[in-house]
Amino acid sequence: MNASLTVSRKRPSMGILGWVASLAMLVAIYTALVWVPPDADMGDFQRIFYFHVSSAWVAFLSFFVTFLGGIIYLRTRDFRWDFLAVSSAEVGVVFTSIALITGSIWARPIWGAWWTWDPRLTTTLILWFIYVAYLILRKNVDDPSRRASLAAVIGIVGFVDVPIVFMSIRWWRTIHPIVFEPGEFRVAPIMMVTLLVSLVAFTIFYAYLVTVRASLERAQMEVEALEQESWD
Repeated sequence: MNASLTVSRKRPSMGILGWVASLAMLVAIYTALVWVPPDADMGDFQRIFYFHVSSAWVAFLSFFVTFLGGIIYLRTRDFRWDFLAVSSAEVGVVFTSIALITGSIWARPIWGAWWTWDPRLTTTLILWFIYVAYLILRKNVDDPSRRASLAAVIGIVGFVDVPIVFMSIRWWRTIHPIVFEPGEFRVAPIMMVTLLVSLVAFTIFYAYLVTVRASLERAQMEVEALEQESWD
């Protein structure tokens, strides 16, 4: 009882990484909404691009970390890697959702439709379903070791869809624009600077979210272990 009261009275702290992430996001928002001029053809609607691409980048990064965490967990059986994998997967699902939503908002005035079964959109939606299934599976398996092992396999296999999403606009006929080509960026230099600022900010924010979520996952497992001991 006393231990529970002590924990509950601790004030959550953002830490240095949290403050850096907050500042970076404010800078990214300012550059995307104020500093960079509107696109000549799409006007202010194009500003969604900076958040849309950055969210997609964080989703890819998240699922790569889940993929890597799953491999290392299966080799070492060290739960710290499972904590990292599930935390990154949760963040990845959130940012995949943001990418899908911002893409739909951007598509409506430009393409005239909220959604099309474009290869990039379709493969991204499949990616979202894969990692939502990953999270659902974890909620329905009680044994920590079995849960971590099954989730690791899904996280590893599911990552196959990430390069498919990235290459889809190059492999199939699509209306989705291609921004990055080898040795070429198809955006104005000032827009490229804004995009890079946004990518860096979102990456730092991702690191902060995963750090916080992994610590919560660790604490939850410790609570589950204590509950199991009390039943025994």
